[in-house]
Amino acid sequence: MELFDSLCHLDDPAFDQDRAQVLQDARRNGVRQLLVPGVAASGWTGITELCRDDDGLFPALGLHPAFLEQHERSDIELLEQMIAQQRPTAIGEIGLDFFIPQPDRDGQQALFEAQLEIARSADLPVVLHVRKAHDQVLAALRRIRVTGGTAHAFNGSFQQAQQYIDMGFKLGFGGTLTYARSRKIRALARDLPLDALVLETDAPDIVVAPHRGERNSPEYLTDCLQSLAEIRNEAPEYLAAQTTANARAVFRLDASLQ
Repeated sequence: MELFDSLCHLDDPAFDQDRAQVLQDARRNGVRQLLVPGVAASGWTGITELCRDDDGLFPALGLHPAFLEQHERSDIELLEQMIAQQRPTAIGEIGLDFFIPQPDRDGQQALFEAQLEIARSADLPVVLHVRKAHDQVLAALRRIRVTGGTAHAFNGSFQQAQQYIDMGFKLGFGGTLTYARSRKIRALARDLPLDALVLETDAPDIVVAPHRGERNSPEYLTDCLQSLAEIRNEAPEYLAAQTTANARAVFRLDASLQ
C-alpha cells in the first residue's frame, strides 16, 4: 500500500532534530511521496535542496497569505526566477486567509492574483490555502485560469467543492477526519466523489486524534486513511490507491513515479 502526503511541511524547524527519522518512519508506514510547500521566500532554497536529494519529495514554492507582513515586493520577481531555475512541482501555498485577525484583504488579494498569473504563465498547478474566503478564491480562479491543483484542508460547502472540482482541483483532507466532532468535514469526505480527494497531514500541524497534543508527522497519514475508510465504508487499500493516483494526476507526476 502506497500513500501520497499531498501537503507536509517537512522543512519546518519542528523536524530539524530528526527529519531523516521522520521520513524513514513515514516510508515504513507506506507514505512514499510527499509534497513539501513553501510559505515564504526565505524557505524556498531549503525546500528545493531537501527535495533534490529524495526523488519521493516534491517542492512547491509560494507566498502564504497569513504571512503577508513577512513578504517583500521583490518576492514575486524572485518567485518567477526560482520557477525558471528550479521548476517546482507546484506553486503554493497561496490563497486567501480572512480568518486571521484584521486581515489585509486587498493585500492578500493582490498577492494571490500575482501568484496565479505566475502559475498560469508557468503552466503549473497551485496549492491553495483558503479560510473564510472560498467565494473570493473561486472568483479569482474564474478570472485567472490555472491548470488545477489542490485546495488544502478543504472546509467549504459541497457546492463550493463542486466548483473547485469543475476547475480541475482536488480537495485535501487530513487530521480533522480523525475527530468525531468534525461532522462537516467528515460528511464532505463521505459524499464527494473519490476521484476528487487527496490525503494530507499538514505536519507538523493539525495532528490526528490518536496523537493529540503531539507534533504531527507524515507517518500519521495512515490514521487519516483509516478514518476515511470508516467514513466511506471502503477498503483502506482501495482508498490508498485512489487518493495516491489523484495526487499524482493533479501534480502531473504519473510518468516520473512509474
